Amino acid sequence: MKNIPQLLTLPGNGVYTVNTGKEKKEKLMVAYYGTRDVEKAKKKWLKTFEKLDISKPWVIGIPSDNGGGIQRGANWGPLMLRQEILDSSKDFTDLGDVRVIPHLLHDKYLNDETIKLCQKALYGKANKLPVSPLSIAEKALTDLYKKNPKARVLGFGGDHSTSYPLVKAWLLSRKNLKEAALFHFDAHTDLLDRRLGIDICFGTWTHKILENLASPDHVLQIGIRSSGKTKKHWKKTLGVEQLWASEVNKWGVEKTYKKIHGHYKKLGIKEVYISFDIDALDEKYASATGTPEKEGLLPTDCAALIRLLSKDFKITGADLMEVAPYVWPEGVEARDQQSSLTVAGDMARVLLESLRS
Repeated sequence: MKNIPQLLTLPGNGVYTVNTGKEKKEKLMVAYYGTRDVEKAKKKWLKTFEKLDISKPWVIGIPSDNGGGIQRGANWGPLMLRQEILDSSKDFTDLGDVRVIPHLLHDKYLNDETIKLCQKALYGKANKLPVSPLSIAEKALTDLYKKNPKARVLGFGGDHSTSYPLVKAWLLSRKNLKEAALFHFDAHTDLLDRRLGIDICFGTWTHKILENLASPDHVLQIGIRSSGKTKKHWKKTLGVEQLWASEVNKWGVEKTYKKIHGHYKKLGIKEVYISFDIDALDEKYASATGTPEKEGLLPTDCAALIRLLSKDFKITGADLMEVAPYVWPEGVEARDQQSSLTVAGDMARVLLESLRS
């Protein structure tokens, strides 16, 4: 646990800037710690780690979009999501942001010299601590779960590659892996084995996490509608279960949940991690994202499904990804952009609620 404050930084401060975005970071510091002074805020933030309260969910931000590949901007998601849920801030403990060097993804892609230089930049000296956001997140979360196995963490991303360390650390900390499942909201499957040679990114992370699951069918994906392969292909080749957006919109909440519940009960699942890519929602509700897609899910349906799931299974981990506040798709007006952020904030509240159930 002693390394945790080194690996993390103040909530909203994981994006390294000098002037750009300063006022937004200061607004969050004032709301959380009553000051614009970074050093004073840090002193109050560090007290968070003196006695972590597992009775509340924990929030952690991974403000990295270096694992994206279409339209960047999700690095600002963790800061803006917190702004949207300030009214709920007393109901969770904010651990802060993973420290992000924006040019890096995972340490395995770096040579020794680069790692040493980045360690000096982040920590002041060469050491054994990781330097890339995915590697830092995995280290921090693994250490947190080791000391607090009953912790319930909500991660804010970042592009969807940042789910990889969150889900991996969660799975490795489970007592009975056979009872643990991943419930994945997304317009895309994220099941490529590699994308342009890279094996951990926004389009591959779910394929990569299959290595840590008890069985591929412990993944259930919902909202899929943009895939180069059919539902049958993914089931036959990887064994992953899917409910495509067209099916959910046709069936409605009740029938859809009956299928979800039946699948997990058959497998003996008792606890679930929810990974929510905001583009699972129809583009008119989720325009502030890198790859908005038409004919998606309704926010009300998603909220209802999460609440039903939390009544029958323990939700012990979750994340909300790909919220890109400054991305402006063609034809989107300012009021629609703000509406998109409001919907993302609503989904964050629903996920926090499910972790408290």
